[in-house]
Amino acid sequence: MSARILDGQKIAAEMRDDIRKQVAAMKQRGITPGLGVILVGDDPASKSYVTAKEKACEEAGIFSDDNRLPADTSLDDLLGLVRRMNADNRIHGILVQLPMPSHLPEREVLRAVVPEKDVDGFHPVNVGKMLLGEDCFLPCTPHGVVQILARSGVKTSGAHVVIVGRSNIVGKPLAAMLVQKNENANATVTICHTGTRDMARFTRQADILVVAAGRPRTVTADMVKEGAVVIDVGVNRIPDPSRKSGYRLVGDVDFEAVKEKAAMITPVPGGVGPMTITMLLYNTVKSAGRFASS
Repeated sequence: MSARILDGQKIAAEMRDDIRKQVAAMKQRGITPGLGVILVGDDPASKSYVTAKEKACEEAGIFSDDNRLPADTSLDDLLGLVRRMNADNRIHGILVQLPMPSHLPEREVLRAVVPEKDVDGFHPVNVGKMLLGEDCFLPCTPHGVVQILARSGVKTSGAHVVIVGRSNIVGKPLAAMLVQKNENANATVTICHTGTRDMARFTRQADILVVAAGRPRTVTADMVKEGAVVIDVGVNRIPDPSRKSGYRLVGDVDFEAVKEKAAMITPVPGGVGPMTITMLLYNTVKSAGRFASS
């Protein structure tokens, strides 16, 4: 029997409808949530992603202050823009699109964003609060994974979650979220990475397997336990002469084979991807509410 497909597009649409209603109610009180967006350079994937975020803001009724800067922008100019956004009362969240050109130190730029407007959840203050289980902005992609699990009725409490990938953007924060003592977490978490010996030995133990390896088809059917829940975070372009674009998108999981073994699985595209932007909107509205009550 094929796995149940976990439709991230549908879950995201439901959440965005709720976000639109929240924004409309806030506007009636004279509050318009605002997101400041900074894109440096002309990386095609980043441009496409930022455009999608801007469209999502418009649909939700969120004010978007979009800043697209040339690739040779200096660090001083970029930090100056971040400081202006920090001080701008119209802006409740700041997004600095990654990756940036190599001459710009990502860590320094991200730390220049005040934690109160760090809706990506990358500032060390928010990372620390996340580890402690305190209220904070959670990184958007792993938070989207948690929402997919919760809204699909997947019980994480007591489950063995195996995460393939230890990035600061997905793997590490997701592990921190899922070990917390709350109803959408309380799991036993194992992280696998490039230094893991015999990775399949761990992935076959997973009740819930999350794959964020950054490499197509890293996980094959023989690496998955019968009846597992599989969340594929990867997005990879592979050549496909049959497509007009010349490529197609695949995840980090061998979807066609694994879906015959798993109980539930996310597709690529249409799984985790739509949730990332949705959680950015969620954090922006949350931030606006905080500023309104302060």
